[in-house]
Amino acid sequence: MRSETRERIWKIIFEAETKAGKAFDVLLLWAIGLSVVAVMLESIDSVSARWGGALKIAEWSFTILFMAEYFVRIWVVRRPARYIFSFWGVIDFLSWIPMFLAIFLAGSQSLVVTRTLRFLRMFRVLKMVRGLKGAEHIWEALMASRGKIMVFFFAMVALATIMGTLAYLLESGQEGSKFTNIPVSIYWAIVTVTTLGYGDLYPQTVEGRLLSALCVLIGYCIIAVPTGIVVGETLTAMNRRDETTHACPSCGVHGHLIDAKFCRRCGEKLNPQEADQVASVPRRGGAGET
Repeated sequence: MRSETRERIWKIIFEAETKAGKAFDVLLLWAIGLSVVAVMLESIDSVSARWGGALKIAEWSFTILFMAEYFVRIWVVRRPARYIFSFWGVIDFLSWIPMFLAIFLAGSQSLVVTRTLRFLRMFRVLKMVRGLKGAEHIWEALMASRGKIMVFFFAMVALATIMGTLAYLLESGQEGSKFTNIPVSIYWAIVTVTTLGYGDLYPQTVEGRLLSALCVLIGYCIIAVPTGIVVGETLTAMNRRDETTHACPSCGVHGHLIDAKFCRRCGEKLNPQEADQVASVPRRGGAGET
């Protein structure tokens, strides 16, 4: 059993349903924003030359703040390891570790801009449930379609290899040709099929130009395929049941189903008071419901 102090701190840090929890997250978002601005300003030579010392103090102050917050989160959760290796745990870790890495690796302090990822918490802070669900739907759609996307990716690699090899055979013998080898020709095929068209490589022969036109037409025909796959999976995810914004006391993940009794990620039992809150949320009407 967690002590009352840990329970109180956990509600403030992980829940945005109370005034204290919302105030904490709003202040945290302000700190994240100001820390990112400080990093950006330091990258400007004229600003760094004049305010470099103050910006460095600000960066270290924010770093210590985020580090302290990270370890407090570990202290209050029921299963620290699950939080540490969760998505939010990794993001929270990356918000402060780059400054310490900079002591040994010059320039790595610029990685603190990864703190911007923590702005994703704004969906929970501002109770933007639809926005939070939208992010979950997109993520679920990407995960569900990854097999089809991988098949499409390797098909595109095979197509680019074939087209690049053909371009090499057609263009390599021409005077001044830049199709000097097959890898370079494959690069041209990828740029052409995706309709980027940098212009650094172009065919000189009639056959090569016809091949280039064919690559562009093929690219236009297949460019919408991955979009259709992801859209289909997104629609499937959107038709699933509503979710709440309550956090798991072990790993801190949000987005449980409205009648969930256990965490959707780590399987830990939700708090009794949280279960009561979840049970009190009205459910959508369906078969057998009034």
